[in-house]
This record gives sequence, C-alpha cells and structure tokens, in this order.
Amino acid sequence: MTRTALVIGASRTLGLAVATELHRRGWHVIGTVRGERPTALHDLAGDRLEVERLEMTDEQQIHALADRLAGRPRDLLFVNAGIAHADVPVGEVTTESFTQVMITNALGPMRVVEVLGPLVRETGTIAVMSSKQGSLTLNTNGGHEVYRASKSALNQLMRSYAARHASARTLLLLNPGWVRTGLGGPGALLEVGESVPGLLDAVESHAGETGLHFVDHRNQTVPW
Repeated sequence: MTRTALVIGASRTLGLAVATELHRRGWHVIGTVRGERPTALHDLAGDRLEVERLEMTDEQQIHALADRLAGRPRDLLFVNAGIAHADVPVGEVTTESFTQVMITNALGPMRVVEVLGPLVRETGTIAVMSSKQGSLTLNTNGGHEVYRASKSALNQLMRSYAARHASARTLLLLNPGWVRTGLGGPGALLEVGESVPGLLDAVESHAGETGLHFVDHRNQTVPW
C-alpha cells in the first residue's frame, strides 16, 4: 500500500526537497504552500502529489486544512518552518522581530502538530524540522540568539507534546545540518540534496519507535 505524507512548508528549498524526495521514493504527498502564486511544488503536482495552501501562523487556516483532509489518514506529518532576522544580541532585537521569529519557528509549527497530528495514523510519524542551534549543550559560541531561542522553544514544546500524548506514533525533531539555503547562507557546508535524503532515511529508520527523538541528517542523536 502506498505510504502517504503531508509536508507543511513545501514551496521551496528544504521543504520542497522533502516533498520531492518522498514522491521519488513512491509516497503519496500533499505539500503546502503559503500563498496563491504558483511555486516549484505546483510544477510537480500530478500523480501522487497534491498542493494545498496554508499559512501556518494563521490558526484558522490550520483548522480549515484539517477539515479538508479529514478522513484521509497520513503515515507522516512533516513540518518545516524557519526564519531568522539580524544576528544581533537579544537586547538589540525589537519586540516585533522577536515575536515574529518565535511565532514562525515555534508556535506555528506546534499549532500544526496539535491540530493535524490526529490525522496521522497511530503507527505513523510526526517529524518537525529543528536545528542543532536549538541545543543548549552545543551552544558554546553564541550568536543567532533569537533563532537559537526559537528552536530551543520548539524542542521544549515537542517534549511537552510527547509527555501529553503517550501513543504509538513516532515523534522526531530533525537537524538538517548547515545547508546552503536562504537561511543557511552561501557558506554552509551542505547542499540541499546532501541533507534531505539523509533526513528521510532517519525518518524511515525510526518508523515504529515510540517516544521523541532528536536526530540529524546522518541519523545521529543531537544533544538537548
């Protein structure tokens, strides 16, 4: 039977690559995009690949998507989101900037997990894109303070979600590595095509395991 995935934030870079690679591996994929403009994901739409619209910072849109997909259980919910503003000390960050990063990187993804998680089969997987910059243990150099804080918040919220939902579902926080994207910058170590297949190998290798796991694109555990 064809496995099914819902990929949130699939219009470009990492999210687009996740949707594309899952489709290449034979999954039936629904990918979401934020706006109404055609995207690279629309170019792939057709056999086993559908496009839905979702702005994950809009709670009403999340519930509307859940209503549209009701009765269509998924094997995988993959949530991809991440923005970063200026790399300055937190004392120099505006309240507006801090709020936007936290909502986009932590609150929005967790609202998606809370609302769309029940659409995942009991034996399925919920995977959320995190970052090693959310690791307290690995923060020895500082920098990117608000981005780090938003990913740490995401990790903590997923820990709380796992504590509240004792089910057979696999829960994953994923670190893609330092990837050459608009967020990672041109000096990053990895191409998208080097990161994403490894991420999905990790997703597949943990399928059927209970509890929450924080791993990277090489399927190595990331310290909290």
